[in-house]
Amino acid sequence: MKRTAVFPGSFDPFTIGHESIVRRSLSLFDEVVVAVGKNSTKATLYSLEQRVEWVKNIFQDEPRVSADLFDGLTVTYCKNKNLRFILRGLRTSGDFEFERGIATINRAMESDIETVFILSLPEHSAISSTIIREIVKSGGDASQFVPGAVKL
Repeated sequence: MKRTAVFPGSFDPFTIGHESIVRRSLSLFDEVVVAVGKNSTKATLYSLEQRVEWVKNIFQDEPRVSADLFDGLTVTYCKNKNLRFILRGLRTSGDFEFERGIATINRAMESDIETVFILSLPEHSAISSTIIREIVKSGGDASQFVPGAVKL
């Protein structure tokens, strides 16, 4: 049985930190689905379609990585796709506390779905999509923080 992980997020935009988490997770999983989700609590800068296209372009050299869209709960997405692993990246201790809470609730809702955490590389720990959006909105150059396929 293939071990496929879902890496969910809004990815607005997808960063070099996200890319690192996905590429490093391929030593643990046979496949990774980057699930670009609609987040009702976030005002996005880029369309869902644009974000999915970026993911496809970033990983065009890696057939074990795919991109998908989803709306709703990640555990519902996993259940509908018959997937058992949720992949999350952690940059800070604050991320851990937040993600631990979500993982605990997800596990209570769907006990056969596991969340796997991967720590970001130290050089990526300050990079967030929120900061990148602010740089872009202010007219700055954020290209060093996103993969080359992401044209801001």
